[in-house]
Amino acid sequence: MIKVIIIGAGPAGLTAGYELLKQSNEYEVHILEESSMVGGISKTVCHNGNRMDIGGHRFFSKDKKVMDWWQEILPLQDTQNNAENTDKVMLIRNRLSRIYFSKKFFDYPIKMNMNTIKNLGLFTTIEAGMSYLASVIVKKPESSLENFYINRFGKKLYSMFFKGYTEKLWGREPKDISADWGAQRVKGLSIIAILKDLFGNQSAEQKETSLIESFWYPKYGPGQLWETVAEKFVEAGGLLSTNNCVKEILTQNGQVSGVEYTDCRGEICFEEADILISSMPLKDLIEGMDAPQDIKSIASGLPYRDFVTIGVLIDKNSDETKMLPDCWIYVQDPGIKMGRIQVFNNWSPYLVKNSEKEMWIGLEYFCEEGDSYWNMSEKEWADFAIGELRKMKILSTAEKVLDYHCEKVKKAYPAYFDSYEHIEDVIRWIDTFPNIYCIGRNGQHRYNNMDHSMMTAFEAVKCIIEQNKDKSAIWEVNVEKEYHEEKRKG
Repeated sequence: MIKVIIIGAGPAGLTAGYELLKQSNEYEVHILEESSMVGGISKTVCHNGNRMDIGGHRFFSKDKKVMDWWQEILPLQDTQNNAENTDKVMLIRNRLSRIYFSKKFFDYPIKMNMNTIKNLGLFTTIEAGMSYLASVIVKKPESSLENFYINRFGKKLYSMFFKGYTEKLWGREPKDISADWGAQRVKGLSIIAILKDLFGNQSAEQKETSLIESFWYPKYGPGQLWETVAEKFVEAGGLLSTNNCVKEILTQNGQVSGVEYTDCRGEICFEEADILISSMPLKDLIEGMDAPQDIKSIASGLPYRDFVTIGVLIDKNSDETKMLPDCWIYVQDPGIKMGRIQVFNNWSPYLVKNSEKEMWIGLEYFCEEGDSYWNMSEKEWADFAIGELRKMKILSTAEKVLDYHCEKVKKAYPAYFDSYEHIEDVIRWIDTFPNIYCIGRNGQHRYNNMDHSMMTAFEAVKCIIEQNKDKSAIWEVNVEKEYHEEKRKG
């Protein structure tokens, strides 16, 4: 048997493990997960019967293989298989999201309709239009995320809807961030698309490939799907160990020979490996290896943004809750630190213990591990977040809050600044080891969606089974120029 160790039981790690056992009986697979739960940042946390989706995860992909794979794990809701009759089901949900800016709500993505013009005012709308025309005449070199946005939207709309939110998300000014992030996350979205929306100048084909209006979602949140995958992995003969933290990657003769990790009892263990699949943060992987000093320096400088979400339970009889028909709201008002609001009732009513009478929302903040915000207690976070809800006039009084819960997530967002510009040097070095495969968001230090993380796992498994030493297909997932939410034809 060929011994495979997988680091991390998130979407990428679980997909790789399950696919290896499905496709071949030649592999013995052991997944080591640092935390007590599977799913990574796609886990679902339960608090007093109410479930929290950490970050909001829509199940939609332009890749048919991914969509079919999800439906294999949790069958899609239909007349025969509805949510009232079974728990293991994928719901079909309508998408509604908005932007909160300058104490007003705008459509997301921005649409140049009467609501937008009314919110901006005629003068600002004209100013934004002139600013865009100026950006068409003089294009800036796309050496930064700031220039990337200005080239597509003009300086006025950039300053209103992109600059402040980007600083809130990353803790850096857009001029200091690589344009790679924009190229990956804002593909296909431009003011031309906004104007076409205004004047109805889209063909039937363009409308079909525009931002999706509905998505799939597990009845009990994304964690339900990954918990089910974990069960299937174990049933297929895989070994899954939680609370096991990998500390060192051992190599011999230019190949990985095993890993050293701390198990759930705190004991140091060693396990041999013929193949290593890693979804652990790339900087931590390199830190655990005997790498050249220049590679270690680059890896240690790869930045991340950490994440805090506060679940707040509100009496649904409150008038304020009628303002929240959304799945999520982007809070781009510079006077509010909050980044997004998730309305869990609207993702799935089954996330909320008493969805008829109570509204369960998630208030999301971006910070850095160890800073003053990260170190706040759960009570301090709740008071701060509730105060911002009141400032936004979404909540009139803290007395309407019935319960709250705080979750902190380390290394949620790989960032595109500091030593990121030299990441190709790290990739070239790690690929000199023929039996290491880096997959997933953190494994590749790339801001992947969940489906892209799964696709890196598919490609890694294909390389392993076919004994293909060329790993370029794994690294090339999600670097194409198509917009990541457009539907693939054919």
